[in-house]
Amino acid sequence: MVLSRGLVLGLHTLMTLLNPQEAGAIKADHMGSYGPAFYQSYGASGQFTHEFDGEQLFSVELKKSEAVWRLPEFGDFTHFDPQSGLASIAIIRAHLDVLVERSNRTRAINVPPRVTVLPKSRVELGQPNVLICIVDNIFPPVINITWLRNGQTVTKGVAQTSFYSQPDHLFRKFHYLTFVPSADDFYDCKVEHWGLDEPLLKHWEPRVPIPLPDITETLIYILGLALGLVGFLVGTILIITGTCLFSAPRCRGPRRLGEENG
Repeated sequence: MVLSRGLVLGLHTLMTLLNPQEAGAIKADHMGSYGPAFYQSYGASGQFTHEFDGEQLFSVELKKSEAVWRLPEFGDFTHFDPQSGLASIAIIRAHLDVLVERSNRTRAINVPPRVTVLPKSRVELGQPNVLICIVDNIFPPVINITWLRNGQTVTKGVAQTSFYSQPDHLFRKFHYLTFVPSADDFYDCKVEHWGLDEPLLKHWEPRVPIPLPDITETLIYILGLALGLVGFLVGTILIITGTCLFSAPRCRGPRRLGEENG
């Protein structure tokens, strides 16, 4: 099935944003967004996204000039000409200046993003794993995300997704870091965004079980042994008592015989 070109070209209504000058390394003159389609005017950066039932199927980025499928398997069942996505981005770009003027150059409200860091699978020291930095509640979709290991920037083994739109018109983005857990290493996902007063560092480090000292292990062993002996004695007493109660005449028989002889 070939996705309709008309569907792509229909998504070009925009909201406008002017870049705060104090944004530092996060650069964009202004950007436009509507649903899954948005464009950033700085550095020839733009993206078109196609979704179905709330899930992203693919995106087309201006820099790559190709369709990037959310899952590679999606490309086996359908086809999309990335030129259609590029055409949609071109329309967004052409109309953006007009919309900025119509909005009287009003800045959009910057929303502070939320950041969560977690491993892909159960952490075992020395076994390869993947750290996932989930950044959601993003608006506008202009953001810097960096991995740090022991305070130093990491670029090897790093991957990221495109922006995923959410029903509340905010965005979500995932960053990945392939790593080998070590008791000596700690990691941070560094997020820079206009909604933050300063870069946000989300810390993560492996939780290594602390070995018990030898004295503690000995005390635990002695305590367990003592509890076992107490249990054995209590059980023995209960067995004897129960036997006597079950055969009461026999237990009292010698006493009665003594009384008669007396």
